[in-house]
Amino acid sequence: MELAQVRLLVSDFAACYRFYADVLGLRPQSGAANGPYEKFSPAAGSAGIALQDRAMMAEVLGELGDEATGHRSLVVLRVDDLEAYCEQITARGATLLHGPAPMTDRMRVAHLKDPEGNLVELQQWLLLRN
Repeated sequence: MELAQVRLLVSDFAACYRFYADVLGLRPQSGAANGPYEKFSPAAGSAGIALQDRAMMAEVLGELGDEATGHRSLVVLRVDDLEAYCEQITARGATLLHGPAPMTDRMRVAHLKDPEGNLVELQQWLLLRN
């Protein structure tokens, strides 16, 4: 089994596209800024994040509502220098909810939300697992 991607169902596709591309700096696969689907890749690693229009998926499944309630997802991105990355993204419009701060003796984290309220955790590993 291989993880292909984490897909977020969003209502404001354009705002989320701008957040993941322009604020977080992830690379869009096709440039479909208005949706209904786009995959984003980090500079390193193979896993990706994808956005899909919530209404389109509701039509396909016939069971998802127009709006998500509560925290339904957490996107985790690993960065080399958490402090520097947080400075870069706040300069581009991100608002940190928490951190940068230690989570354990092995990592530091910061948290923010995308325009749909999905939680994003930024991680910097301090010590690698044995």
